[in-house]
Amino acid sequence: QLSEDVERVSENPTEEREGEMEVHEDSSSVILPDGELGTTTPSLRFSKTCLKNVFSVILLFIYLLLMAVAVFLVYQTISDFREKLKHPVMSVTYKEVSLYDAPGIAFYPGKAQLLSCKHHYYDHIPPLINPGQPGDIECTTQRINYTDPFTNQTMKYALVVQGPRDVKKRELVFLQFHLNETDQDFSAIDYLLFSSFQEFVSSPEKAKFMKDCESSYSSWKFSGGFRTWVKMSLVKTKEEDGSETVEFKQETSVVNYIDQRTKPRSDQLFFVVFEWKDPFIQTVQDIITANPWNMIALLCGIFLALFKAADFAKLSVKWMIKIRRRHLKRTRQVTNHIS
Repeated sequence: QLSEDVERVSENPTEEREGEMEVHEDSSSVILPDGELGTTTPSLRFSKTCLKNVFSVILLFIYLLLMAVAVFLVYQTISDFREKLKHPVMSVTYKEVSLYDAPGIAFYPGKAQLLSCKHHYYDHIPPLINPGQPGDIECTTQRINYTDPFTNQTMKYALVVQGPRDVKKRELVFLQFHLNETDQDFSAIDYLLFSSFQEFVSSPEKAKFMKDCESSYSSWKFSGGFRTWVKMSLVKTKEEDGSETVEFKQETSVVNYIDQRTKPRSDQLFFVVFEWKDPFIQTVQDIITANPWNMIALLCGIFLALFKAADFAKLSVKWMIKIRRRHLKRTRQVTNHIS
């Protein structure tokens, strides 16, 4: 039978081709015009494509929104960094020490006379045996004359005394002054604190050193007829140029002195005590809280997100264009088959 069929095909090849053409035409005429492929299948494809396009548009808008948020974050980060550069934050640190560098105490007694000066420990001052009489001067002192730094005309006399050092033993310096007469209603002695007595001793120009100290530091007073207790604390301030300034903070308490001398006296007695408040040196400096490396890392992350979002948006647009072209191509094919 196969041989007969082969002979039949070889004898009538044109008829077989015409039959195949008729079959193809019949099949195409059956599939396309009936409405199954021409109406149902393209509509389903169109609906799926439409949903994909809508979803892609939504994603595109979401990523555009994210890009806008990222751009806002970049602007806000740069603005915050510039604001923090303009307004540094004050940082306070405390360093504990066992020994201070002995401060210098400059007194301006005027007509008053130094009667005694002693170092005591453990916050204990024995009672005075002969108040108003000259006693022992066990402190390191120096006397100096220099011109007033504000007028450059008036000569000033200063008595510079070495202050306490040992904060653990609660070292203090107790001084007694005597003023025989005064032409003022209120009698007081001015004093000035500066950071290092050793710097004053080793300075080749002590007069200039004292003028600079008086220009830089504040002066205080203690009154006659009282015992004035001064507790000092040291504050170091670091400037932006790297220099360091030193100043003192004081807590002063005043106790009335009861004069138990037998004969009434017209003179004035001055008593003053200097000691350290605590073993902590306070260091103050301005710091910039804005870290450039943190800002650079944040900007890198934001720009990376921007590039990723832009890349995704670009691919989404390309994908939508490709889907649209496919849809148009299929529509043209269907129209050609129908025609």
